[in-house]
Amino acid sequence: MAQVAAGAFTVEDGGIPKSLSGAPGDPARGRAIVLNRQTGLCLLCHSGPFPEERFQGTLAPSLAGAGARLNESQLRLRIADGRRLNPDTIMPSYYRTDGLTRVAPGFAGKPILNADQIEDVVAFLMTLR
Repeated sequence: MAQVAAGAFTVEDGGIPKSLSGAPGDPARGRAIVLNRQTGLCLLCHSGPFPEERFQGTLAPSLAGAGARLNESQLRLRIADGRRLNPDTIMPSYYRTDGLTRVAPGFAGKPILNADQIEDVVAFLMTLR
């Protein structure tokens, strides 16, 4: 299966049913992305079961239990382009490149995370039950 281009995914029943990379993600790599304050920046807004991490966010729902609350398809959409569910969300659209404003020239036309990274984060969040 080929990789889906940023923004070109199909949304069905409140989620993206198919892997964006064409392969399952790796939970260990996903955890590293979630905890990395330069790559994912997830802990800027979210908290979770990461006692080793200081200064976790309180603006967004806790990631604890994310895999029990949402399925892979729903998580994938929230990460790739949460604005499709809530146009007023402050959550970045990690796999969207069009219709954005105030993007630094070096980042224009590039998603924040690539398809493999999105799948890694989804795989990790699914472990949080």
